[in-house]
Amino acid sequence: MHHRLLDISSDTLDIIERDFAGLYSGTLELSSIDGGQTAANAALANLDITGYAAQRSEVLPVAKRGASVLSPYIRHNLLTLDQVYKTVKEAPYKDREKFRDELFWQEYARHLYARIGTRLFDNLRFEANHDAPGHGWNRDMLCVDSVVSELETDGWLVNQTRMWLASHWTVRNDVGWIHGQELMYRELIDGSRAANLLGWQWTVGSGTGKPYGFAQWQVEKRAPGLCGKCSLKTQCPIRNFPDETTPHPVAAEPLLDRDPNPQETAGPRSVISHEKPEFVLLTIDSLGDADPALTAHPDLPVVFVFNEPALKKLQLSSRRIGFYLETLKDLATRRDLQVYLGDPYLFVQEHKVAVTFAPVPSFSKFRDLAEVHPYPWLRKPHNGSVRSFSSWRKELAR
Repeated sequence: MHHRLLDISSDTLDIIERDFAGLYSGTLELSSIDGGQTAANAALANLDITGYAAQRSEVLPVAKRGASVLSPYIRHNLLTLDQVYKTVKEAPYKDREKFRDELFWQEYARHLYARIGTRLFDNLRFEANHDAPGHGWNRDMLCVDSVVSELETDGWLVNQTRMWLASHWTVRNDVGWIHGQELMYRELIDGSRAANLLGWQWTVGSGTGKPYGFAQWQVEKRAPGLCGKCSLKTQCPIRNFPDETTPHPVAAEPLLDRDPNPQETAGPRSVISHEKPEFVLLTIDSLGDADPALTAHPDLPVVFVFNEPALKKLQLSSRRIGFYLETLKDLATRRDLQVYLGDPYLFVQEHKVAVTFAPVPSFSKFRDLAEVHPYPWLRKPHNGSVRSFSSWRKELAR
């Protein structure tokens, strides 16, 4: 495949319209959340998690939300989990512990995905509607419509409303969860297979056996006043909680209990060097200035290759692509950067590159890498149980 060099000096929307035709879905627009290391650094510098424990699940009014909105930067390692973890060391104890607990949830998702890979697309431990096609969001409900609108406008949601949408899609409407998570994944600028798949698994009960029941009570508590404006307020479809169900267990996945090769899951402990690199290659999983391969080679040109075959299949939103472009445009003010549209795996075969390991199944597609750098884990993967977040945390504490 020919790799086409992109001119990223022009307006971001113009670049998407010119170079990404047929490679994105939805309307052509950007999120209000800016991409780039500069924006990430500013967000971290302004971080104040006072009140986080009590307000992290608030939805409306927006001013009362306690969510940090750091997830787009954390997902792409513009901010590492370790960096954010250390930043909140002086925060009030209750808020600090709850916030760090959420950081560990992100790390758990990464560990789980690194270990079991694409198995995370299947029901993990309990049966849940998985394959039924269709659309599971009733947009006549104001609570659903307002959340989906925010998803389609900003490409970001607080965790509470992500749970609302996942529960409404499958637990309420009995549509296959894999289809719902795919639609959400297209839109989220913090879209991560690890976190998104795990979040849906947990909400629909396929990971825990306890489906999360979305009901009017949660809306009235977390978004007071919203129900009163809804056209269905006198005939709310979710007035009561759904009937409790106990999903049947599915065949056990041995890797949930033990990892026979945790070092392979974690990636290299130190730099693996085969030959002198010509470029530093950045991936979607590591776009920050602190990328280990990037910092190790301050004088090498940097390359990012938009994966054209993957974009054609995934049809991500223009907001996601725009976030990546804004991040690259920001980096280009500090480093010699070349951005291509093509196939990153072929680029690696044709050039000598240094790259940072990514704990995702697709990283194994890279062949003949000149140099591989360790991934910046918050905690290194262990070989014990990852059946649940709590069991994973217990193993970490040993």
